[in-house]
Amino acid sequence: MKPWIRAMIAHAIIFLLAGAVVLAASPASIQLAGWPLFAICAVIGFAVQWVVFIPSYLAQTEHYFDLTGSLTYITLVIIALVYGNADPRSLLLGVLVLIWAGRLGSFLFLRIRRAGKDPRFDAIKGIFPRFLSTWSLQGLWVLLTLACALAAMTGEQSQPLGLIGGIGFVVWLCGFAIEAVADRQKNTFRTDPNNAGRFIQTGLWAWSRHPNYFGEIVLWFGVAIIAFPVLQGWQYVTLISPVFVTVLLTRVSGVPLLEQRADKEWGDNAEYQRYKATTPSLIPRPPKNK
Repeated sequence: MKPWIRAMIAHAIIFLLAGAVVLAASPASIQLAGWPLFAICAVIGFAVQWVVFIPSYLAQTEHYFDLTGSLTYITLVIIALVYGNADPRSLLLGVLVLIWAGRLGSFLFLRIRRAGKDPRFDAIKGIFPRFLSTWSLQGLWVLLTLACALAAMTGEQSQPLGLIGGIGFVVWLCGFAIEAVADRQKNTFRTDPNNAGRFIQTGLWAWSRHPNYFGEIVLWFGVAIIAFPVLQGWQYVTLISPVFVTVLLTRVSGVPLLEQRADKEWGDNAEYQRYKATTPSLIPRPPKNK
């Protein structure tokens, strides 16, 4: 199938999913200049990707891809806080997303600066329609991941945070801590010349082969718990957010890709085979004797 045809199909699916979420969340959204604020944020989210895509394609670089995703989260949260329902729940959701996006965006940007490139883009950044599809997919990723938080922040309904809000915050805090610590441990491991050609199996990585992804999933469930009490009607569709993150990381672009890469690099290594056989892929547990 030709790249342009594949790109058209991909964009049709992207816009279908994005449109469904926008239609579900918009009726209960605050209006801005006669338009639902949720829908405005969705459009801006995609527009940011396409604006940055142009110079990235011309320069044939993926260096700003992850950073653009994080900046998109930050942009939409700020817009929602300025024009939306700036109650304590919205402020909490906004702060949590800003902290997460700021940390992850800077971490990924510095990582690719050190590495020089992201191998995921080697085969596609020279092909205009495929590279464009990747940026559009990032726009969908931002929208679906942020959907329930954005629905709460742009919605008309307001309630005190209460016990559920507190539970959601604790869940988010646990997930964020796990992700941040796991990323730091892996970064420290990789920057040590003595670990060249080796795989990490210490710290949180002795409890899970992908503890950072586990933390990511947990923190978005925390966001959904905080947002849940003020959702109404079709806005409940936006609770797809943590489910989307889970499916994406465990079935599409997260765990499967890294497992394939690890199997290719260390598949013949007996120590790696023992690590893989005794360490869970995602949900952490105390390490077994190897």
